[in-house]
Amino acid sequence: MKAYQKNICGLTCVVIDSGQPCSVAVVACHGYGAPGDDLVPLGAQWIDWLGDRSAPVRFVFPAAPYSLADLGMPNARAWWPLNMQRLMSLMHTNRFSELHDQEPPGIDQARQLFAETVQQVVAELEGDHKRLVLAGFSQGAMLTLDAALRGLDQPPQLLLQMSGTLVCRPVWQPLAKRLTETQVLQSHGTSDSILPFSSAEALRDLLVAAGVNVNFMPFPGDHTIGGPMLQASASAIEQLIQE
Repeated sequence: MKAYQKNICGLTCVVIDSGQPCSVAVVACHGYGAPGDDLVPLGAQWIDWLGDRSAPVRFVFPAAPYSLADLGMPNARAWWPLNMQRLMSLMHTNRFSELHDQEPPGIDQARQLFAETVQQVVAELEGDHKRLVLAGFSQGAMLTLDAALRGLDQPPQLLLQMSGTLVCRPVWQPLAKRLTETQVLQSHGTSDSILPFSSAEALRDLLVAAGVNVNFMPFPGDHTIGGPMLQASASAIEQLIQE
């Protein structure tokens, strides 16, 4: 497998593939405040798990468009700006659920840019049976779900939600049935200090109520990916390769 950098529809991406024709794309979005290549090691773990079976898979890791250098974080990126002070205040006063019905300012622009990138990635796949995996951590999880619901021509076959949360409920709820043919893996730390576990449960419940196949994987831990997701996601990607 070879790693290289590529600009895809305006987003700087790290791409890992075998150099052979690929029929499966895995597009993984990092979270707020992370460097653009933050999830590349996750791709390495998937490749280690899959071994030679990873040959038809192209892994794409786009860097979010906004730099947080002005906030004193020169390598940090964001899909849209966040009011971290308000976020933490709501978290500490148990009022985080107030955000469930709100659309984050900037999510529409992020979704459009990300969706264009994903559509181009899919267009470059070969074969008659192209398959797409969207994966996101934290803010990246919110973006991938939003794109799956209202940004892409077709939803992904597999959606990985790693420590995400519920936002945009008035929009997402009526669209959730669009994912009834999508396998969703959702993981969340039970002691998450950034995005509360109860909000992850609310997101799970919204999807399940719409008939979506959700494998919900809580784990004892804070705001991270979690061991259960690593193994489950690798197995799910392997299954897509074999279909």
